[in-house]
Amino acid sequence: MAHEITVPRLGWSMEEGVLGDWLKASGERVQAGEPLFTLEGEKAAQDIAALDAGILCLPADAPRTGDTVKVGQVIGFLLAEGEEAPALVGKQASTPAVAAPSSARLSRPAGPAARRLARQLGVDLDAVPTPDPTGRVVCEDVRRASAHRRFNSASATQSIASPRARRRAKELGIDWTSLTGTGRGNRIRESDVLGHRQLAKPVAPPASAPLFPGKHVRASKLRAIIAQRMVAGVTQAAPVTLVTKVDAEPLVAYRNGLKQAAPDGRSPSYNDILLLLVSRTLREQPQLNACWDRDGIHTYDDIHIAIAVDTDSGLLAPVIRHVDQLTLEQITARSGQFIAEARSGRLCQDDLEGGTFTITNLGMFGINTFTPILNLPQAGILGIGRIVEEPIVRAGQVVSGHTLSLSLTFDHRVMDGAPAARWLQSLCQKCVELPNPLKT
Repeated sequence: MAHEITVPRLGWSMEEGVLGDWLKASGERVQAGEPLFTLEGEKAAQDIAALDAGILCLPADAPRTGDTVKVGQVIGFLLAEGEEAPALVGKQASTPAVAAPSSARLSRPAGPAARRLARQLGVDLDAVPTPDPTGRVVCEDVRRASAHRRFNSASATQSIASPRARRRAKELGIDWTSLTGTGRGNRIRESDVLGHRQLAKPVAPPASAPLFPGKHVRASKLRAIIAQRMVAGVTQAAPVTLVTKVDAEPLVAYRNGLKQAAPDGRSPSYNDILLLLVSRTLREQPQLNACWDRDGIHTYDDIHIAIAVDTDSGLLAPVIRHVDQLTLEQITARSGQFIAEARSGRLCQDDLEGGTFTITNLGMFGINTFTPILNLPQAGILGIGRIVEEPIVRAGQVVSGHTLSLSLTFDHRVMDGAPAARWLQSLCQKCVELPNPLKT
């Protein structure tokens, strides 16, 4: 029987993507695990691997390179030897999806055992609830979902809805149990809820012409994703921003010392040094290395810091993992690599996921302070302003010195103002206590 090739979900909020090149030709034999096609997700492109072997079949109505495809959409088939090829991708097969990211090979992260068990029990991994905040599905989650489905099947009138559909229905005030689902096994999807809202809304009159002449440009896919994330960071959390100014004289002396001591003239940036200090502060005070999850606080064991990078396409935030275990030289090398890859469009989706805290720097643009927006589900983001040479008071004397402004936005659901202020105070103290490399 033909195995469907479907579009996987590359990111937690991804609903659609752009189909890239097919890496195998129609009629060519494909081995399980071989890269099959490229898919552009929310902010990066990724090779997608086949989970089964077979002969690639791309019917006449299969989407082409550059087409927008939705998560779960059938885009082709893998056939057994001698098996008749389906005429259209609209002809649905009964087997589950066989394509997923080459790194995870699933729309939801899950191990091989959980994936195999889901196939055996006919469980849709996208609909399996899991207590893991990363969304990873284990065998116990699959068994629990299968038992729950068998229990619910006793009532033919009871509807099944995905978690996203339930949340969206609650936001819009829609009774999802009254809807008809279009998903597998009549499962109600988010698109069913949105479709019901569109049908229920009155037809709006045509939009009038703008008051003033101008040019309207449709948002790019990346711009739309950034807009969605920014709105979520304000509306789905309780953001509060604290601003402080720190004596940056030790920080400036520390970096100047590193520059003089560097044999090749290459030295860490201020951002790299602050990455190191932030990781140490998060290790000592981990309350901000956390997220709000299932009406509770989940504190991460590891420290993975995302760094905001300005690119021609838009804002990207690659993640440097286990920062607290790296030396300053290693941090400098990895941040430099990520910045170069972000600006050349060579980041993959895995590079943009898994962050537990974010740093964003606008100091190079002459900005003193600003209000960073949370990078959900993270509970904290640090904004770095410019280093300013100005008069400061030391030992009762007004002298010329350097100051640095820091802006910390935190989720008030996870932490109160006083602990957040102490966290920021501890970071500032680390900046002041930096040694001069030339004297140590």
